[in-house]
Amino acid sequence: MAIEGMNHFTVLSNDLERSKNFYIEVLGLTEGYRPPFAFPGAWLYTGNQAILHIMAGKPMPPNPAGVIDHMAFTANNLQATVDTLKRHGIQYDLHRLQGLEIWQLFCHDPDGAKVELDFPATEPEPKA
Repeated sequence: MAIEGMNHFTVLSNDLERSKNFYIEVLGLTEGYRPPFAFPGAWLYTGNQAILHIMAGKPMPPNPAGVIDHMAFTANNLQATVDTLKRHGIQYDLHRLQGLEIWQLFCHDPDGAKVELDFPATEPEPKA
């Protein structure tokens, strides 16, 4: 066996619509086909790949992060992303990672999952 790549992340949500809004309206994913499971949820896509599954209707565990600290996505258009986060009132932490020459932006989804967005270092520093 050989791992060929990451397939998807699954996040738990107390409020499916609020979570969908964050990942669709703020991060730009699109909702797509999801099999008819017996519990509420959504599959969110980038292109043809469902990269994020949201599960709702289950009680949240006391430590929702478990052993996973965060999920990271490759992204583009740093300025537009920062503008969108501000418009939605979402706090974020942005820094340029020296050595790898990327911008790293961290924020949290509505249920507290940490999200990392990585942008090319060639993008200019966003305006305030």
